[in-house]
Amino acid sequence: MEADELLREYATGKRDFRTVNLIGADLSGADLKEINLRGANLHGANLRGATLHGANLREANLLELNLYGADLSEANLIGVNLKGSDLREIILKGANLRGVHLSDSIMTGADLTEAIMGEADLRGSNLSKAKFVEAALSRANFTGAILIGANLERANLTNGILNGVILEGANLTEAVLNGANLESANLREAMMNKVRLSGANLIDANLTGASLRSANLSWATLRGANLHRATLYRTNFSWANLSDANLAGAVMLNARIDRANLRNADLTGTVMPDASTHE
Repeated sequence: MEADELLREYATGKRDFRTVNLIGADLSGADLKEINLRGANLHGANLRGATLHGANLREANLLELNLYGADLSEANLIGVNLKGSDLREIILKGANLRGVHLSDSIMTGADLTEAIMGEADLRGSNLSKAKFVEAALSRANFTGAILIGANLERANLTNGILNGVILEGANLTEAVLNGANLESANLREAMMNKVRLSGANLIDANLTGASLRSANLSWATLRGANLHRATLYRTNFSWANLSDANLAGAVMLNARIDRANLRNADLTGTVMPDASTHE
């Protein structure tokens, strides 16, 4: 089907375009709210700036698609493969992206507020400045992804895989990362107040200058982690493993460290829970 034909039929009120062939079609800027493109072939199509609010794209071929700045809020994209697509500044508010394949994608500035992304594959993707506010991301794989300055306030990343992820300067206020794997993650200067990291793996993570006020890291593994100059006011480290961690210059005022393992930790200049400064 040609793009002009689809637009003419859509204008008459038709919404069901399941399994249509739109390879390379130019639908840039088109208004296609609530369209049903389930199983359609959109390989290489141009949907730059298009509006597909509430669209059904499940089982569609979306490889090498141009979706720059497109609006797919509340769209159904369960399990689709968007590898190689241009997803910069895309709007996916409330969209269902469970199990979606987005590895190595460029999604800078994307808005995924309240998106459903459980078990999504985001390995190696560039998500700098992206918004994941209150997004459901349990068991999502962010291995090696770049999320510099991203906003993940109140996002649920329970049991997420974030090995080597770059979250420098990111906002994870009140995010849930219980049981998550953040080994060797870069969280330098990240805002992590009230974050929940119980049982998380933060071995060799870089948390230099990060703010973890009232955060819960009970039972977390922070062996070899860098917490230099981190703000740890009222942080819960009960039963946490902080062996070989760098806590030099950190502020741990009123923090809970009962049963915590601080063997070989660097506490030079650290403000301890009782307000004393470690020599």
